[in-house]
Order: sequence, then C-alpha cells, then structure tokens
Amino acid sequence: MRKTLTAFGLAALVITAPSPAGAAAGIHWGPVESTNGRASADVWITPFTAETFVVYGKLRDRAPSHCAYIRARFHYAGGGTGWSRVRATCSTAAFRLSSDGRIRRADVKVCLYKAKTTSRCYTEKITPEIIAGWPQ
Repeated sequence: MRKTLTAFGLAALVITAPSPAGAAAGIHWGPVESTNGRASADVWITPFTAETFVVYGKLRDRAPSHCAYIRARFHYAGGGTGWSRVRATCSTAAFRLSSDGRIRRADVKVCLYKAKTTSRCYTEKITPEIIAGWPQ
C-alpha cells in the first residue's frame, strides 16, 4: 500500500514486508537530507511499539569533496536520551541505527562530514503522533 503525503516535507508513506535493510515489516519515512541536499538518507523505521526501535536504509554522498553522516538520538519512554553510533560513507552504504529500548521520539540527523567535522546538518524529528496523522 502506498499513500502520498506532502505535509512535513515527506514524499510518501509505504508499509511493506521485507525492507531494503532486511528488517521485518517497516515504515518508509522518506528522504532526510543535509541542508544543501549533498548528503541524503532514504529512511525506514520500525513501529514505535517495537522493544527496540530501528532506523535503517541507504545513506548517499553526492559530492567528491566530503562524505555523508547520519546519527539518531533516541528519546526513551522511561526518560532520558541516547545517541546511536555514527555512520558515514563517501559513496553509498546501508545503515542501521537502533535504540536500547522503547522510545517516544527519534531525531535523525544527516550532515556533510569532512576531517572529523560535520556541517550543513538537518535533523528530522520522528514521533508516533506524526505517523498516526498520516492518511491510511
């Protein structure tokens, strides 16, 4: 099933069986890009009801002078936050960022990356309320 959504700057919502990263059923969040669009991630997520929340997909770098960077910050249901490990690529690579428990929100950050420094970062906030408001 595919539904198009223009609110929140998202291209589409797709709920499907096997995803590109090999996880079980997932939700296609859509593209998340650096502020200049030179680093891009095609983002999929697991349902918020999962014991471990996973953000996964493909990270792409679109210019030879830098690399692409992605990281997620998880806001846990019991309180507190935690960062995932950083994933970076200077071409195209799959990524998988997972939480250490149930969450209430995930912030997915995509940046340019060069010489251990990030720039042109954009952070997408993902919440169950946004997904619940999408057309069914």
